[in-house]
Amino acid sequence: MKKKLSLILTLLLIVLLSGCAKNKQMGSNQQPVKKNSTTIALAPSFDKNVPMKQPDQGVPVLMYHSVANVKNNTNPIIMPPAKLDEEMKYLKDNGYYTITMAELYAYFTNNTPIPQKSVVLTFDDGYNNNYTTMLPILKKYGFRATIFVITAFIDKRPGYLTSIQLKELQAYGMDIESHTVNHLPLAELPKAQQLKELIDSKAFLERLLDKKINYIAYPDGSYNKNTIECAKAAGYTMAFTTDGRWSMKKNGLLTLDRDYISSKYDMSIFKDRIKNPNYKFTY
Repeated sequence: MKKKLSLILTLLLIVLLSGCAKNKQMGSNQQPVKKNSTTIALAPSFDKNVPMKQPDQGVPVLMYHSVANVKNNTNPIIMPPAKLDEEMKYLKDNGYYTITMAELYAYFTNNTPIPQKSVVLTFDDGYNNNYTTMLPILKKYGFRATIFVITAFIDKRPGYLTSIQLKELQAYGMDIESHTVNHLPLAELPKAQQLKELIDSKAFLERLLDKKINYIAYPDGSYNKNTIECAKAAGYTMAFTTDGRWSMKKNGLLTLDRDYISSKYDMSIFKDRIKNPNYKFTY
């Protein structure tokens, strides 16, 4: 009797240990959650009941850079936070909507409706203050933007965005896109080097952010026929210059204009930039 009871207990112990081992093994095979692939749920970027643009109209794509307070600032691409706040407040108070790159692309390619008062906010280069200073201002007004980053500067150059900051910006609804690897004037490079700049920056960001990179801003607006061919070969669907008018489909999706916004502009010029499709920029 004792031998029989001992055998039963031994068998039960073996079954329990086997179950624990199986559960442990199953747990080790579970895939970890990719934190950088999760994004915060955002409301639609515009109210679909507002007046919509007609097909084939232009859209002001505003080009900013750094946002910082600099004493005796003489650099027009460094925008004081108070001035950026004033411009964003004007947009908000006057019923403008900051549409995304995807919404702009859908409008240009499929005539997908966007508001008559649409603007696209872009920030070039990937300065650290886009995270520390620009983001809080845009969050204040519920606005979105695209940041075109120089990938060679990420995590390496002081004053520029880090990988962690880029992931957080993306989680808040900011669109991170390419500004090439080294910010070289593309039109001055051999075609093979142009292609490498475009492909390598795209691949880097796709690995880092776990998403497709579809859009690029040419450094300093520099491009030629080879650049357009390389952008298409690399898989970009829209590309932006620094030619200072509204973006229009007729100009070509890989050579779209943008409106440069200088820290030296007063509000009357800013207002004209977002109302006048043919306003020609000056640095």
